[in-house]
Amino acid sequence: MSDRPRLPQIIQGGMGIAVSNWRLARAVASAGQLGVVSGTAIDSVLVRRLQDGDECGSVRRAMERFPLPEVTAYVLRRFFKPEGRAPGEAYRMLPMYRQTMSPLRQQITMLAAFVEVTMAKDGHDGMVGLNLLTKVQMPNLPTLYGAMLAGVNVVLMGAGIPREIPGALDAMARHEVATMKFDVEGLPSGQTEYLSFDPRKHNPTAAQTLERPLFFPIVSAASLAQTLARKSNGRVDGFVVEGPTAGGHNAPPRGPLRLSETGEPVYGERDVVDMAAMREIGLPFWLAGGAGSPEGLDHAVSVGAQGIQVGTLFAYSEEAGFSPEIRRTVVSAAAEDRVTVRTEVRASPTGYPFKVAMIDGLPVLHQPRTRVCDLGYLRSSVHNPEGGITYRCAAEPVDQYVKKGGAIEDTEGRQCLCNALMSCIGMGQEREGYVEPPIVTSGDDVRFLNRFLQGRDSYRATDVIAYLTRSALVTV
Repeated sequence: MSDRPRLPQIIQGGMGIAVSNWRLARAVASAGQLGVVSGTAIDSVLVRRLQDGDECGSVRRAMERFPLPEVTAYVLRRFFKPEGRAPGEAYRMLPMYRQTMSPLRQQITMLAAFVEVTMAKDGHDGMVGLNLLTKVQMPNLPTLYGAMLAGVNVVLMGAGIPREIPGALDAMARHEVATMKFDVEGLPSGQTEYLSFDPRKHNPTAAQTLERPLFFPIVSAASLAQTLARKSNGRVDGFVVEGPTAGGHNAPPRGPLRLSETGEPVYGERDVVDMAAMREIGLPFWLAGGAGSPEGLDHAVSVGAQGIQVGTLFAYSEEAGFSPEIRRTVVSAAAEDRVTVRTEVRASPTGYPFKVAMIDGLPVLHQPRTRVCDLGYLRSSVHNPEGGITYRCAAEPVDQYVKKGGAIEDTEGRQCLCNALMSCIGMGQEREGYVEPPIVTSGDDVRFLNRFLQGRDSYRATDVIAYLTRSALVTV
């Protein structure tokens, strides 16, 4: 593309639920790299920020720019608490997503994505990206459209095969209907379900074509990258090539699952990405997972990559969304070399391996909880005997999961990541007698955080960029 913007060497990872928040993305983008906001559960993040008082007013200022003022007015009436929540007061919830949602529910999702991207892009001309999980299908189309209304520059998606997203971006840039297949377990042969989003139902007076963001799928194999480049229903602009040391959800090992003596999945030669094959595709790519160092950047460039995607170092910076308690706890333990990472095979209800940060062999600040499913972003959709769709999660109460046709063995060891990741950013739901505990996810690079800290107990995003690019460390 002759009009393609200059691509950065460093992509900041799209981590967790609002760990990669607008402050972090803005700091990275202002420094000339690609800042990324996480779009996962961004609608719940928005309404919880409002219920916590939006002290600096940034959220409400961005909401004023949303092209549907009646939606902004409704959300403020229903969720904004000028003084914040009272001690022990539970957050007011949004309805959980289904295949078909009310226009207002979709508009709240659009608003949330618009606000996050708007805040991330404010005050600079750098590039801002949006990260989504392919697996979390139901909110993705309205989330993408809301981000496009705010001028998002790049969309990054992993945790699945996002082959239909390029075409959806093309359609929504023209304010046309976007459709993609909806994954429903147990559908009768020949039957297909779809998710559909019509921008004109929400934005009927839209006239000017939106900027179509670049699309970078996150892949773990050159073969998948080749498939997406050739068979997607629209243009793919590059790839993030993620290894099994990256944080969050990982692709499972290729071939039969083998576990180590500690019960972690064993990755082997088949999981090493073929760099020659990546270069042959002819699109820019960035290496992720264990690449967060000057040596990692040098290696990436030497094998033909545009650069690297870095998550872990940015995750514990002052601008990132982790709660102060989690940031202090992990950074302090890392300085004493007490942090490790465990790849849990069963923790995530998605079935993907999931990285959990550990201190002295125990999950960071995690405590037992009562099984509750009230956010529902990771629920699976299942065809039921009556011909409808049932929504279930292996981390929900066991009796409910079994009643919906699930196997009881599927619930063993499953954790509610939706509530746990909200707790990581200081927005844990208040229950009777306790607050939802966090599950902190990090890439394996957290074990080397001490090498980067150099005696500091805090740092900023600009320090990470300076370190990775080998310029003098600067704290602003």
